[in-house]
This record gives sequence, C-alpha cells and structure tokens, in this order.
Amino acid sequence: MNRPVPLPALVYSVTDLTRLIKGNLESDPRLLGVWVRGEIGTCKLHTSGHLYFTLKDKASSLRCVMFRSFNRRLRFQPTTGLGVLAFGEVGVYERDGSYQLYVRELEPDGLGALFLALEQTRERLAKEGLFSAERKRPLPRFPRRVGVITSPVGAALQDIIAVARRRFAGIELLLAPVTVQGGGAGSEIVQALRRLNREKELDVVILARGGGSKEDLWTFNDERVARAIAASRVPVVSAVGHEIDVTLADLAADVRAPTPSAAAELVVPDRRHLEQELERCAARLRQAAGEQWRKKKQRLLQLLSRRPWREPALFLAEKRQALAYATDGFKRARRQFLLRKAAQLAETRRAFTALDPLSVLERGFAVVMDAVSGVPVTRASQVQRGQRLRVRFADGTVIVRQETGEEGK
Repeated sequence: MNRPVPLPALVYSVTDLTRLIKGNLESDPRLLGVWVRGEIGTCKLHTSGHLYFTLKDKASSLRCVMFRSFNRRLRFQPTTGLGVLAFGEVGVYERDGSYQLYVRELEPDGLGALFLALEQTRERLAKEGLFSAERKRPLPRFPRRVGVITSPVGAALQDIIAVARRRFAGIELLLAPVTVQGGGAGSEIVQALRRLNREKELDVVILARGGGSKEDLWTFNDERVARAIAASRVPVVSAVGHEIDVTLADLAADVRAPTPSAAAELVVPDRRHLEQELERCAARLRQAAGEQWRKKKQRLLQLLSRRPWREPALFLAEKRQALAYATDGFKRARRQFLLRKAAQLAETRRAFTALDPLSVLERGFAVVMDAVSGVPVTRASQVQRGQRLRVRFADGTVIVRQETGEEGK
C-alpha cells in the first residue's frame, strides 16, 4: 500500500514557478547576449510589424521574436529554410510558460560580410545617381531586334522565346550566351552587354535568369554588371530571380521585370492587340470619312438648291443688268470727277498767271539788271556812271549804258 506524500511546506503557483524560472534564466549572464545558429522554420510577419519565427537544427527548435524596432532595420527578407545567425537574449513568455529568444540582430549565416558589402555598394551607387529615375529610359514600343543575355541552357531563354513567338513572331532575338552564376559570370555578362551594344539596329536588351538562392543570384549584385547596365546605349530590362529578389542589376536597369517571361511580355508587343488596335483605328477613320462625306454632300445639295443653280440664265441676266448699272454709274462718276479737277486746274493756272513776272512786264514795266553780274537794280542810286545795264521788257532785252553827268539823277 502506497504511502501518502506529505505536503511540502512551500507550494508554488504556476505563475510563481514561471516567474522563478524566468528570473533564473534572465539573470544568467551567458543568456543576456547570445549568438544562435540555425535554420528558419516557420516564419510570420505580424501586422504589428513584429517578426515571429523558429530556429531549428537537426535535434531542436527555438521560438524567436524580433520586435518591429529591430525588424525594420533588416537588410534582407527572412524566409523559411534560410540559415541565419541570430543575436539576442533568452527570456520567458509568462503566458505560455515557454522560453524564447528575443532577437535584436539577424543576418544570413555565412553571407553577413557579403550583405554588408552589398549594402555599402548599393548606397555608394545610389549617391552617384546610378539608380535615379531621371536616367531611366522608356522601352521602344515596336522593337525589331532584341538582345537576350542569359544561359543558353536555362529555362529563362525558353520562356522568353515562347513568349516572343506567341506575341510577335517577326521580332529578331539576338542571344549573347553567358553563365549566370559562379566566379566569372559577372565578367561574362559585362562583355555580353558590350558586344550587344556594338550591334546595329539593336533596340533593347533583356538580362535574364530564373529563380535561385541569394547565393545563386549574387552575380547580379556585381558592381561591374550594374555599371555596364547603366552605360548601355539601349534600354535594359532586368529579369533576375523572382519578384522578392532585388539585385543591383535590377536597380540599375531601365525597367525591372519579376521574371523572364514578364520581361518578354514588356518588350515584345502583342501582334493580336496591335491588329485589334489598327482595326479600331481603321473603323474610326472610316466613320470619320463617312461623316465628312455626308456633310460635304449635304453642303453641295444646299448649294445646288440655290437660285444660281436652279435658274442660271435668269441669274446671269440679272447680274449682267446689275453690271451695266454699275458701269454707267462709274462712267458718270468719272466724268464728274474729271470736270471738277479741270475747274480746279484752271483756277490754279489763273492764280499762277497773276503771280507771273512776265505778265507784269506786259503791262509796261521792265526789269533792270547789271549787265555783267545779273544783279537786279532796284534803286537809281545803285547805278554808276558808265555802268552797262540789261533791261528786260515783255518782248525782249536791251543793253544800255549810264551816260548822265551826275550819278543817281
């Protein structure tokens, strides 16, 4: 027969025991700032901005929370399956009686230094204006030659070809094959961009690669690739990875597409849509032309219904009669005008005749001038003894000499 267990002197409530454990854990200096390596399991971003996730390895899992003030400083997006390093302190969540890691810093495991370098490069290129909206160029509406930089054996190329054939089979695709990951991939992409830019009549370039891990996409974070894209003489569409992956190539490109298929949709016009648009334009043109024809026809019928077209002979006779009246009126006015001008001319002639010196001479006067200088002599005192004078009469001129004994008498 089992003995009854004696009651202890001290009995803890659930809350008291939880708080005791919480105090012991949170006072341990080893747990106040600890780095934990693991793989993200479940991951949820709450509407409050707090990030809740679990870290796990082969044997265990650990609940983690990253409050909004720390979460918004993250330079990458935590996703399930990503290996990370988390830094924080261990605490107890009293309501559930479970311990968890309160994370203050989080970075991809093994890529922390690379991500730091990437952010520094991104900020430097942004300050140079390499990503500014002002330098982005619009895509040509009707391209004829499209350059494609991608792996010749990848699904991205097949997706682009399929979309181009479906939308507009007449467009020429010019492939510049490259490797899209690995040590030398960045140099290959730069060289491919330069080769395509030397092609004549090239309209646009698609730089494409399918999805992959951040490590797989790291080639497109190469600064040389970003600068080559920005230096391209034709617009560049970047279609690297999936929509959540943003690389330096995406930022430097004129247009970013979430997938290679979407890039082809942006670049290659839809022939059926163009045909439908042309048909709509043709229909509007036919409608407008018909409307103009109806308006002109109505105007012509209105003109033909007027009297000049209904009774042309009578209309012409009336116009001739009106012309005759106008001609007679013009002749009378011209005759009266000439008579008035003749009278004015005669009056002017009489006035000039009255002022004519020759008409004065006809009345018995004469003009005396010095025979040598031709200066008029108007006073007897001006005449010297022996001076020759020219005397002008109405019918001629005579030369005389002063012979009197006393001058001026």
